[in-house]
Amino acid sequence: MNEELQQIDALFDRLFPIMRSITGEGVRETIRILQEYIPLEMEGILTGTEVFDWDIPKEWIIREAWIKDAQGNVVVDIKDLNLHVVNYSEPIDKWLSLDELKQYIHTIPHLPEAVPYVISYYKERWGFCMSQNQLESLEDGQYHVYIESEKIDGELNFAQIVLPGKSKKEVLISTYICHPSMANNELSGPLVATALYNRLKKWEQRELTYRFVFLPETIGSIAYLWKYGQYLKGSLYSGLVLTCLGGKEHRLSFKQPRTTNTPMDELIAHLNQFEKYEMPIRPFTPLYGSDERQYCSPGFNLPVGQFSKMIYGTYAGYHNSLDTKEAMTIEALLESVDEIEKLLKLQELNGYYVNQKPFGEPKLGKYDLYPDINAPGIWGNSSSKKIDNRQQLNQVLTLLNYSDGKHRLSDLAKTLHYPLEDYEISIEALKEHGLLVGPFYEEQEL
Repeated sequence: MNEELQQIDALFDRLFPIMRSITGEGVRETIRILQEYIPLEMEGILTGTEVFDWDIPKEWIIREAWIKDAQGNVVVDIKDLNLHVVNYSEPIDKWLSLDELKQYIHTIPHLPEAVPYVISYYKERWGFCMSQNQLESLEDGQYHVYIESEKIDGELNFAQIVLPGKSKKEVLISTYICHPSMANNELSGPLVATALYNRLKKWEQRELTYRFVFLPETIGSIAYLWKYGQYLKGSLYSGLVLTCLGGKEHRLSFKQPRTTNTPMDELIAHLNQFEKYEMPIRPFTPLYGSDERQYCSPGFNLPVGQFSKMIYGTYAGYHNSLDTKEAMTIEALLESVDEIEKLLKLQELNGYYVNQKPFGEPKLGKYDLYPDINAPGIWGNSSSKKIDNRQQLNQVLTLLNYSDGKHRLSDLAKTLHYPLEDYEISIEALKEHGLLVGPFYEEQEL
């Protein structure tokens, strides 16, 4: 196991047992652990604050939650699995008959071994969760149900960090930290985002600025937009919500933003059409998904899509105890990191460029950019990918002709049959000789 894989694996083991919800100490503990790996700045918005059409809820504190039979035997206890209590449950201390108890028990009948994840954030109720098999094994009698919880004025917390680049245009990478003890549907996003931050931090040069945000789902992104939404409307170049990124036998897929002519959307469309990338594309819908629904709400309409692999709602472990590290696999997360990092690099390369000598073709031989195309050879430095002489000349001539500040790299790449990433060698050579400037992330005047 390589060092990065070991680090992700160890971080998973620390985060998985935490009792998380949309507010409270579980969120803060999660952020504090993540701060050991990534320099996040934690912020809070006070209980009762109006954020658009919502109010920040009270913090939920849960100390104990269990069911015991008449002999004192433990039936379920959150010390064993924190999914056993309905998240945000009210306190209760009561004896119930089995028939009465069943009214407050949640199961998944078609998955008889799974314990469901059930929430009740905005309506006061209490309840427990167990497997259907366990429920059916309970004998008639009296049961003691006990939940020690309270709701207090506090705050909703989120955290963020910005990696600056040459351009002030930003790429948002957002993920959520509010689900307890689920692997793919909770921890895959924060783990991939953390690994991506540490990858991007090592890039020799970042053209774009990257904003990493960790928050509770839905209410967290709404609160974040309440505070930073207007800024993002002016600064955001593209954005990604990261969720459900595990699954060894699954392909990474992209859910489009509400407006589909966005940089990442156009990049993936180009790769699929011209480079046989074959990434599955899911159209935007507000009916299901994650925080892209908030970022893409009509008042903001931000260019934020979503990456997922083992997609929510399509696998047996979704929102239940079958969502384990073994089902998700840490190896699958590392594959997601690799693929998303590659796409982010290509997104930087896929900007607008401007020819600095646009009146006729520059005399390429003067710049040692006209190779002997009748002789075999390759072009490129020892640390980079290499291209052959004919490809180099084709790319140079095409770049110079179409770099008028109005064509993205992918627009001109359609005229040739070379992978987008191959153009990096030719672009760097032209820039070194002062023949080309860019990338820019908005159209430029020649």
